[in-house]
Parts: sequence; C-alpha cells; structure tokens
Amino acid sequence: MPSVVGLLEQHELAARRRVDGLREEADRIQAELAVAELEWQEWAIARRRVDAVLAPDGGSAAEAGVTEDPQDTDAQPAPRVMAKPRSQVPVWRQGLTCSALSVDYQRILQTLAERVRLHQGPLTCQEMAAVFGMEVVPARVEALRSKAKRLVARGWLAERQPGRFTLAQGVGGPGGGS
Repeated sequence: MPSVVGLLEQHELAARRRVDGLREEADRIQAELAVAELEWQEWAIARRRVDAVLAPDGGSAAEAGVTEDPQDTDAQPAPRVMAKPRSQVPVWRQGLTCSALSVDYQRILQTLAERVRLHQGPLTCQEMAAVFGMEVVPARVEALRSKAKRLVARGWLAERQPGRFTLAQGVGGPGGGS
C-alpha cells in the first residue's frame, strides 16, 4: 500500500506536468497571436496606402503634408466651402468654419462641441473611439490621436491635460465656426 506522501507527490508531479504543458501551449498561442497581429497591421497599412494613392487627388495631399512646413503660419489657406477627402487641416482663425475640414475632423469637432454644450469635460482618444462606435484597438486610437494632435497644432482643439481634448477657445461647433 502506497504512503500518503507518495500519493501526494504523484498528484503534485501530474499537476506540474499539466501546468508545464499548458504554459508551452500558451507560449505557442502568444507567438502565433503576435504573428497574426503583425500581419493584420501590415494589411491595414497597405490598405491605407492604396487608399491614399487612389484618392481623387492622387495622394498629393499626403505628399504635400510631408513637404509643407506645419509651423509656417504666414501662409494661411483660404476657407473652403466643401470638405475634401484627405484635405489639409487649415490653421483656425476667426470666421473659419469646420466645413473647411474633412469629414473625420468635423466628426471630432462635432463630438467635442456636443460635450461643451452639455457641460461635460474633455475626451481621450479611447473615449472618442468608443463614442464613434469604433473598435477600441491601438491602431484606431492612434489614428484618432494623430488627428486630434493635428487639430491642436492648428488651433481647433485644446489639450489642457495630456491626452484629453476639448474645443479651443473661440472655436464653435458645426456651423458656429467662430
């Protein structure tokens, strides 16, 4: 008849082998997940690049953004009546309405204008993604952060606390403009 200590050691050994097997499986799945995420990101980048090339302006807005100095405030673009896809973000000035912005930027301004109207605080990019019904994943959040930072740099939004965005002083909501 085996001893109690011997039985406990057998059960402990079996449990340790199970844990080791599960750890190996978890490591394999983690590695597979990392490869799948990388592939997904590469496809998303490829799609965005193709979208930029096939844009009505042939991707020239994206190229112009690389060569144009964003700190150059002397050359302020004239307000446009209709938004164009992939359009540049003009520097905000009195009388310029959000219709000068592309639809994505207008959506950010509309959301933040509604928050101001309801006397609610600033939003983070993760919160914006959730409000927009987007999947809250790093790629989407970073895309929103890039747009919000661009709007801050051009005077449309304010970032009084790091990562928390609201309308800049003087900027009105859609149709308000000033």
